[in-house]
Amino acid sequence: MIDASLPIFEHQPVMLREITEIFAHVPDGFVLDATLGGAGHATALLTAHSGLKVLGLDRDPVALSVSHERLATFTGRVVTQHCRFDDLETAMNQAGIAELSGALFDLGVSSHQLDAGDRGFSYRQEAMLDMRMDTTEVMTVSDIVNTATEQELARILRDYADERFAGRIARAIIAARPIQTTTELADIVASSIPAPARRRGGHPAKRTFQALRIALNKELEILPDALDSAIRRTQSGGRVAVLSYHSGEDRIVKSRFRQHATGGCECPVHLPCGCGAVSTVRLVRSAAKPSADEQNMNPRSTSARLRVVEVI
Repeated sequence: MIDASLPIFEHQPVMLREITEIFAHVPDGFVLDATLGGAGHATALLTAHSGLKVLGLDRDPVALSVSHERLATFTGRVVTQHCRFDDLETAMNQAGIAELSGALFDLGVSSHQLDAGDRGFSYRQEAMLDMRMDTTEVMTVSDIVNTATEQELARILRDYADERFAGRIARAIIAARPIQTTTELADIVASSIPAPARRRGGHPAKRTFQALRIALNKELEILPDALDSAIRRTQSGGRVAVLSYHSGEDRIVKSRFRQHATGGCECPVHLPCGCGAVSTVRLVRSAAKPSADEQNMNPRSTSARLRVVEVI
């Protein structure tokens, strides 16, 4: 039973059946859940595969507390640590885990973080501008919104959300400072976008909030090294799976997986490799999508893309 003193943390794990099947035949041992969240994937893996254990990481203390409670019945099969997933090498060393049987990265923001109004992730609920995945950190999105230059804001919006009106939004933010709340920021963004564009593609502030969240939490910045470390520490026959939710994440995952699958070979594709590159993984799944039924039941899964490699 979940401790009643803990916050409610609801998150519907995406592609649960597919994830469970992917790890069905990996060697017994520890699977890294690099974004433990509400422990939905971890619970399914532990339940379905008796030979697996879970090393669960999360930077969100609330998520970690709830997941630790939910996984308490799996005595001796779970280790949890409060850290970012790019610290997985340190986490493994501290836990005395030499190698992994697999790794799972479920990227992006959880449903709980979006729905908890006081966390400041949502443009639909009024709250202070926060968006910290790790609430023990000091810097918030307010610091970016109220101190970054116009050029820095525009770059964040372009790089992390492909925002076509990045310059207009950045100028509007600068002119409206200081900005205190999520709804205030959302209104400023909406008013800076031409009316015809506001009527297309959902809420006009969606991309701005996404970009600011990614920038604050360094979500794309820390991903390449984390993927490399996971592959390096996974034993032969183990698998690394990644669920990404927007193009920036997916581009990084695709690039790192291709680098490991080819060994960095740049020889002409119509000729035998002559550079001595060595592949470390084979591709298992490329950009698989949730089923139509799952997308209908869980609209937040619609943008998910699953990529999987197996270490060789």
